[in-house]
Amino acid sequence: MFIRKVNNADDSLENLIVLDYKLLAALTAVIEQGGFERAAVSLGLSQSAVSQRIKLLESRLGSPVLVRVSPPKATAAGQRLLNHVQQVRLLERDLRSDLPEIDTQSGMSRLRIALNADSLATWWAQAISSWCGAERVLLDMQVEDQDVGLRRMRNGEVAACVCATEQPVAGARSLLLGRMPYLAVASREFIVRHFPDGVETARLPQIPAIVFGPDDQLQHRFLHQLGVPGEFEYHLCPSSEGFVRMLSAGVGWGMVPAMQVAAELRSGALCELVQGKAQSVNLYWHYWRNGGQLLEGLTKELARRVPALLG
Repeated sequence: MFIRKVNNADDSLENLIVLDYKLLAALTAVIEQGGFERAAVSLGLSQSAVSQRIKLLESRLGSPVLVRVSPPKATAAGQRLLNHVQQVRLLERDLRSDLPEIDTQSGMSRLRIALNADSLATWWAQAISSWCGAERVLLDMQVEDQDVGLRRMRNGEVAACVCATEQPVAGARSLLLGRMPYLAVASREFIVRHFPDGVETARLPQIPAIVFGPDDQLQHRFLHQLGVPGEFEYHLCPSSEGFVRMLSAGVGWGMVPAMQVAAELRSGALCELVQGKAQSVNLYWHYWRNGGQLLEGLTKELARRVPALLG
């Protein structure tokens, strides 16, 4: 790997002459595997060898590529290199498809995608199942709240993501897939216990809610819509399936996709707290502009199938 030395570390990335992809593979593995030990296993190297490759990359670049925390995080320079690696992987797949005589790899392609847990629990599998089989693609799915999944893409950790933000990161495009309606629900027993005379919206902040994670703002938006903004009591449950089970068990009230609890609503196991107060979340598909035919194909498949699945 040859790099022309310059004074500005960011500018040095624009002056790369030849990239040593063994060094970039080490950086990518450390970030994707969450540490040097697992990165070494994935690469078939010793931990010290991975560490040496990272040090060599930083020495030649003249700038750190990792923040040594647990798990390691990429610096700004490291993130730009990770973005580059993601796009090169996708473009190399296109090249191997067009020129099979140079294909030195066997097996299936792997695509790393960030998406929110509610999409994974509802429409995602139906939307991509046929495409994955036809294209022989393995998915490495990173589950994030829809408000923060874009960070993974911005950091160069994924090739695409599903999130609630329309504005794409530099070098990417976004596509509106549809709107996912969320309902405020609780078990009948929970409602009778806390609101024997009917739901009093002013008291909801004092009644235990269930929240997916610290970045989940759906309950805040719902309460604001009802005219009772501010803090409220809540359990944290970072699992879509566990979330519904906790609601059904009467642990608290919460916001869930209408399509995920359709059966429970029909049976009466869960009930809406307030009729006609659904919160709809726009879902956007973000993907690299130069992501190659694989990402373009997946984008077309999602555009074709997801709107009907979301209803």
